[in-house]
Amino acid sequence: MTENPSVAAFYAARQFLWDNREDYDTAVRDFRWPQIDEFNWAIDHFDAVAADPERGAKRALWIVESDGSEAHWTFAQLAERSNRVANWLRSHGVSRGDRVILMLGNQVELWETILAAMKLGAVLIPCTTLLTAADLRDRIERGNARHVVVAGSDAAKFDDVAGDYTRIAVGELGPVADPSAWLDYADSANAAATFVPDGVTRGSDTLLLYFTSGTTSKPKLVEHTHASYPVGHLSTMYWIGLEPGDVHLNISSPGWAKHAWSNVFAPWIAEACVLVMNYARFDAQSVLSVLDRCGVTSFCAPPTVWRMLIQADLTSLAKPPTKVVGAGEPLNPEVIEQVEKAWGVRIRDGFGQTESTLQIGNPPGQVVKPGSMGRPIPGYPIVLVDPTTGEKGVQEGEICIDLADRPLGLMVGYYGDDERNAEAFAGGVYHTGDVGSRDADGYITYIGRADDVFKASDYRISPFELESVLIEHPAVAEAAIVPSPDPVRLAVPKAYVVLAAGYEPTEETARDILTFARDNLAPYKRIRRLEFAELPKTISGKIRRVELRGREQELHKDSAGPVSGEFTL
Repeated sequence: MTENPSVAAFYAARQFLWDNREDYDTAVRDFRWPQIDEFNWAIDHFDAVAADPERGAKRALWIVESDGSEAHWTFAQLAERSNRVANWLRSHGVSRGDRVILMLGNQVELWETILAAMKLGAVLIPCTTLLTAADLRDRIERGNARHVVVAGSDAAKFDDVAGDYTRIAVGELGPVADPSAWLDYADSANAAATFVPDGVTRGSDTLLLYFTSGTTSKPKLVEHTHASYPVGHLSTMYWIGLEPGDVHLNISSPGWAKHAWSNVFAPWIAEACVLVMNYARFDAQSVLSVLDRCGVTSFCAPPTVWRMLIQADLTSLAKPPTKVVGAGEPLNPEVIEQVEKAWGVRIRDGFGQTESTLQIGNPPGQVVKPGSMGRPIPGYPIVLVDPTTGEKGVQEGEICIDLADRPLGLMVGYYGDDERNAEAFAGGVYHTGDVGSRDADGYITYIGRADDVFKASDYRISPFELESVLIEHPAVAEAAIVPSPDPVRLAVPKAYVVLAAGYEPTEETARDILTFARDNLAPYKRIRRLEFAELPKTISGKIRRVELRGREQELHKDSAGPVSGEFTL
């Protein structure tokens, strides 16, 4: 059989990144994205690994339940199970190009369906189980979905979602208006174990439609292909440092891009094991227990989780993971310092978006500068652009990708949204909407979302910088900084604070935190107001500062003085 050149190019690129895992300069200089034409990652890569007797027998997926029970599957087992699911879905009308809403928790059927849909050439619309009927209507309509695969316990949400689409329930069907309208996923076990594709999958074919988390606006619909995520996540694999034999635990919820990043593509590109904790409620001690018991070698978590973990006893681990990374939002230096002190390993920050794979990060073996999220990852030509003049190559500006050398891991665009695409790709660059600064060594430090950075007394304020100082105070578990209207300074920084366990929201606590901030910040950055509150977040866990900014405008529209519940020095 003639070797598929796209597959050969994929493996050559993977090998190059492995060979230069700690040689950043060579990797950046010489890495080239593979040319991808005919390529189906689930068939050409995953099934090929599964067919090899030695590699196929290795553990691919390991799920630990909240009660401590666990189950695991090899590459060979998942290849066969996904073949059966693909054949069964095909028998019920799922065909190439069809859009499929996938709304499952961390259960094996999630991974089976992802692989099966890829094999069929169907388009996946991953959704969190937290969505409401209104959210689902939006996804059915804007995503043009023809099929849904959903946990039986969530099936009732679709009673109020009109449309002509196939309904597939995983697990016991809950109370629904018409039980006969639902197919039982369990029947897929009786389908044939061998799958034959009905045609060629091209790298340019659509694979994923992701709804963003909507921190500042209505969720955008991001389009990815059979190349941009399955092959594009070579950059994410390189950043984490994944290789065969690793047990990789990523704390992320299904339905979000980060789950696909680190619970599907990056580890399975590397032929590592995906370890998943299926918990109903996050518990730091349980995470530490699983890290130890399961021999986790590689661990990724968002900053929110890291901030909770440092409240626990990190030193309790007998053998901490050797590869630890964070992504989703920037990591505060205090968190990095605490983990390094306990585990003897520094968290390596990384930056990417739903719209791309890992763009900027700290790969293994490189100097990690406190507060910096690293340097451009091989294959990502990052430029900083002055948001006012459009000048490229400035030392501080919007983080952009030069489209003259477009990365494979960048999205096609926002599906069905010409106006947003024109904005996102204006001026020959892709605009991330994030602002950063670059030092003489090429390291980029995150300043904030372009929407979140604000001026106070004509000084530019980075919320992230102030928040990083606040969480160094023992009473502060989380914080968000937003501009609060002021007639003299235009705006002053205000802190919304979530207290750590054992602290009370008193005037004394507020004064202590504000004094600490005053002593550790330049006068123009001084936090002038503070309020204790739960932080509004998207369902993916990101802080909705836009909501807090709106609240401030309302609170202080008539008065610049303190309002009820607000503390000042």
